[in-house]
Amino acid sequence: MKGEWLEPGSHVNAIGSHTPETRELDSAAIKTAKLVVDSRDSALTEAGDIVIPISEGIISPNHIYAELGEIVTGKLTGRKSESEITIFKSQGLAIQDVSVARSIYDIAAKKNIGKNLDL
Repeated sequence: MKGEWLEPGSHVNAIGSHTPETRELDSAAIKTAKLVVDSRDSALTEAGDIVIPISEGIISPNHIYAELGEIVTGKLTGRKSESEITIFKSQGLAIQDVSVARSIYDIAAKKNIGKNLDL
């Protein structure tokens, strides 16, 4: 996605690329937007969407506004105006997978569906 395509008020969930050499958003898109990630550490080492613009000198690591958890817990505010352009770049974290798996398990147990296995 090119930064020039982003209109005021746009939000992008970027979840497609997961290596330092690949990206789905150009440097202009990243520079233009308020950038939220699931983990600063993984974003700065694994997300080409962020690693590449840093290597080009377009942004610095400080361009990352927040981790998602900081917004969810209210430590930081998400969108501050309706015209603000925001991007959430997700690398995916094991804790997210475990949380979803637990929710699915709890629903299945409540509905008495599925089968327990001895592992």
